[in-house]
Amino acid sequence: MVHGKFITLEGGEGAGKTTQVAYIKEFLESRAQRVLLTREPGGSAGAELIRGLLVDREAYSWDALTEYLLFTAARRDHILKTIKPALEEGIWVICDRFYDSSIAYQGYAQHLSLEILTTIYNFISEGVTPDLTLILDITPEIGLTRAHKRASHEDRFEHMNLQFHHEVRKGFLEIAKNHPERCIVINAEESEPQIKDTLLKTIQSHLF
Repeated sequence: MVHGKFITLEGGEGAGKTTQVAYIKEFLESRAQRVLLTREPGGSAGAELIRGLLVDREAYSWDALTEYLLFTAARRDHILKTIKPALEEGIWVICDRFYDSSIAYQGYAQHLSLEILTTIYNFISEGVTPDLTLILDITPEIGLTRAHKRASHEDRFEHMNLQFHHEVRKGFLEIAKNHPERCIVINAEESEPQIKDTLLKTIQSHLF
């Protein structure tokens, strides 16, 4: 049986990931692929229970390591219940955020050891790793302006200070630099149609 491909979208707040995953799904289905859209934190019943603890505006202020462990618990359930079974059935999985967000947010921005974060992920991941990671790059000032226009209580990270978001962006760019075999940086400050066109061409060239 053909194994499905795993595509992740990453980037700072307001980069437009959620908008673009729908275009990617439509494109892949036009290529006769079965597609599953999912997200982090969340994507499975257990992970959705944890989501509110992490992203809700009124969520408790966890220290960085506790925060990462909560993300990890959600991610473990997500992998076991959603991602791995779908890939094994030949379904292509598109995920709005995944492990690289933890590296950027808890690692680079909150200064946890990248080695420890990676060791924990490798222990719980069941060998799951993205085939392609699309990093939507945007300056925090522009991204946060976009993000603040959304009406949502799931905006705890959006209310972090500007320096935090610059560290997150730096983290994503470092991840792309360190993993050029799977990470492609996309300029998310272009128009929505331009971003869509670049993303679909990238998927076409890397996975077909």
